Amino acid sequence: MLSHLLIKNYALIDQLELVPDRELNIITGETGAGKSIMLGAIGLLLGNRADTRVLYNPEQKCIIEGTFGVSGYIIERIFEEEELDYADTCIVRREISVSGKSRAFVNDTPVNLETLRRVTSQLMDIHSQHDSVLLGSNEYQLEIVDTYAQDDALLRQYRSDYQTYRNRKAVFDQLLAEASAMRKEFDYNNFLFEELSKAQLQPDEQESLEQELNILENAEEIKERLQLAYEYLDNTEQSVIDFLKGAVSNLAYISKLSDQYEQLQQRAQSSLIELRDLADEISTEQDRVEIDDTRAETIRERLNLLYQLQTKHQVKDVTALIELRDELSQKVSKVLNLDDELADAKTQTEAARTQLLASAETLSAARQAVLQPIEAEIGGLLHDLGMPNASLKIQAETGKPTQTGVDTISFLFSANKGVKPQQLKNVASGGEFSRLMMAIKYILASKRSLPTIVFDEIDTGVSGEIAIKMGNMMRDMAHSHQIIAITHLHQIAAQGTAHYFVYKDHSAAKTVSRIKKLTLDERVNEIAQMIGGKNPSASALKNAREILKQRTTAVAK
Repeated sequence: MLSHLLIKNYALIDQLELVPDRELNIITGETGAGKSIMLGAIGLLLGNRADTRVLYNPEQKCIIEGTFGVSGYIIERIFEEEELDYADTCIVRREISVSGKSRAFVNDTPVNLETLRRVTSQLMDIHSQHDSVLLGSNEYQLEIVDTYAQDDALLRQYRSDYQTYRNRKAVFDQLLAEASAMRKEFDYNNFLFEELSKAQLQPDEQESLEQELNILENAEEIKERLQLAYEYLDNTEQSVIDFLKGAVSNLAYISKLSDQYEQLQQRAQSSLIELRDLADEISTEQDRVEIDDTRAETIRERLNLLYQLQTKHQVKDVTALIELRDELSQKVSKVLNLDDELADAKTQTEAARTQLLASAETLSAARQAVLQPIEAEIGGLLHDLGMPNASLKIQAETGKPTQTGVDTISFLFSANKGVKPQQLKNVASGGEFSRLMMAIKYILASKRSLPTIVFDEIDTGVSGEIAIKMGNMMRDMAHSHQIIAITHLHQIAAQGTAHYFVYKDHSAAKTVSRIKKLTLDERVNEIAQMIGGKNPSASALKNAREILKQRTTAVAK
C-alpha cells in the first residue's frame, strides 16, 4: 500500500506530502483546488508521459516519489524478471528536469517507462472518469474477464506461444517469398556460377600473368639490353670490371706502404666481387629470357577471359569475381536445398500453431467459466445500487488468434425490465456507467493482489441512497485494500477512515495547492458544507455529526 507520497514542483504544488491511512482515504475540495493535479502526479509515478509544462518553478526539477509497502503481495516475480532489487518497501520516484528530460527509478535503480508501468501496475490502480469510456471497449471488457478469472499464468503462456508461432510463421513466409524469387533466378544464377567456376579463378593470378606477358612481349629487347649490360661489366677490354681490377691493384700496392689505405683497398675489392656476381646474374637472366610466342598467346587468352568477366559483372579485379562466385554458390545451393528447408520450416510452424491453439482453448475455457459468475455478481450489486431491473450479459465470440487470445468479449447491458441487452457503450447513461464501474471494481478487488486502489469521482451521476451504498462498498473494499477516493458526495466522504482536504493557498506571491488531514471537527464542518454549502447551518452540522457517528457505529459492528 502507499505509505508516503511526496510531490515537489508540480503544476500548482510547490511541495506536498501525504501519509495516507491503511483503509479508506477520502479527498475532497473545491473544483480547481488541485485534486486532479494530485492524480496527475500519481499518474506520472505510474508511467504517464510529462513535459516541462508541469513544473511549478521552471528553474527547478520536479520530483514525485511514492513509498509502497509490498510485504504480503505476490509481486517478487516482476522484480526478478526486471532485474530489480526486491524489498518489503518499494520506493518509486519520477524526476522531470528543467529541460524536460524524464527519469524514473524503482528502489533507486533507473528504469524505463515500460518497466515503471509494469512494476507500478502491481502497486496501484487508478479509476478515473475516463475509465467509463474504456468500459465500452471490447479490449477493456476482456481485461475485466481475465482479472476475474485470475488467468495471468494462462495468458502469459498463450502470449509466449503466440509470439513463437508468429516468429516461426514469419520465417516460413520469408522462405516462401525467397523461394519464389530464387527459383525464378535459379537458371541464370546457376549459369553465372558455372561460368565463374569453369574459369578456375585464383587470387593474384591476373597481376602475375600481366607481368609475365609484359616480359614475353619485350623478350628480344630485354635480352639485347641484358647483353649490353653484361658486356659493359665484363666482356670487353675496357669493361667496368677491368678498370676496377686496376684500381684494386693500385690500392693494394699503396696499402703496403701505409695502413691508412688498406680500408680503401678492401672496399674496392668488395666492389669488384659484387660486380662479378652482378655480371654472372645478368648473364644467367639473359639465358633465362625466352622468346615464346605460344606462351604469350596463351596468357593473352587467359587475361582476356578475366577482363571480359570483370566487365560483364562490373567488378574491378579477380578477388571481386571470386566473392561473386561464392555468393552465387550459396544462392544455388540454397535453392537446391530449399525443399528440405521449407518442409522443416512448415513443420515447425504447424507445431507452433497446434501449441498456440491448445493454449488458446485452455485460456478460452478459463474465461468461459467465469462469465456467468460475473453476470450474477454484477447483477446483484446493481440491484443493491438501485438498479433492480438491470442485467448484464457477457457475450463471447471466437475468432483468429491475436495477442490476447481468440476471444472477443462484449458486455451487453439493459437498465430496464423487458428490454433486450445491447452494447454497453450504446445504452448506459453516466450514472449507470458509474454504478456499473463501481460494481466491477468491487468484484475485481478480491481477485487481484493489488495494494492500493484510487477512485476519481466514480460517484459521478449518483446521489442519495445509491451514494450511501457506494460508500459502504468502498468501506468494505478498504478492509483488504487501501482505498483513496476523490469525491463530491458527503455520503461517500463520511465513510472514510481518514479525510484530506485540498485547497488553494493564496498567501504567497504565487498560488499553490495544499492538502491537510482534517480533524474530527474540521471533518464535520467539511461534510456539512458538502451537504448545505458554505456557512453550513446548525442543522447541516448536526446532520454531518450524525452521518459520521453512523459510520463509526457501522465500523464497530
